[in-house]
Amino acid sequence: MAAAARSAEVKELTKTIDYSVKHPLQNTWTLWFDNPGKKANAQSWADNLKEIISVDTVEDFWSTFNNIAKVNHLGPSSNYHLFKQGIRPEWEDESNAEGGKFGIQFPKNKAGEAINDYWMYLLLAVIGEQLATDEEICGAVISVRKSFYRIALWVKTSDDEEKIEKIRQVLNLADDIPIEFTAHGEAEVKAEEVVKAEEVVKAEA
Repeated sequence: MAAAARSAEVKELTKTIDYSVKHPLQNTWTLWFDNPGKKANAQSWADNLKEIISVDTVEDFWSTFNNIAKVNHLGPSSNYHLFKQGIRPEWEDESNAEGGKFGIQFPKNKAGEAINDYWMYLLLAVIGEQLATDEEICGAVISVRKSFYRIALWVKTSDDEEKIEKIRQVLNLADDIPIEFTAHGEAEVKAEEVVKAEEVVKAEA
């Protein structure tokens, strides 16, 4: 009897809810996807980068998040990027050029399906402006590799302990899981060194 009464109350309540009302986010965010493969160069990677959708309300975010493939279902070399509208998820973008990324690596055999939750928690913190000042955050990236996942938060400036602690809190990470900061300039130099080494090997073959 009580269950029936509650059911009637729920039905009555749903009649008063206006589902056309949406809750705006402070910023508009664009979701990107790419899977360039292991041997992609900078140009082919940029060509492979696909813009999926931009969202500016809570409801549109959840509609998108719930209808794309979960992270643990993506193939190796896949990447999701959620970036503030107007910022491309590339080192060369002027909003990223002087900044860097906080990265966390999760072994696949340990992360399992929990990687989907880690990614979701980071995205909610990003679109909810929980991690830093509005102008500081550029976007977030999840990368799928053969034996691990890597989550990264891209920022406009350098690292600091306060951001690291906030990231650890929103993801509910154990203290023994490291969070590392890499300036985009450093990452670009390393990538160029790898390309040059591969060219030398090809020339000598």
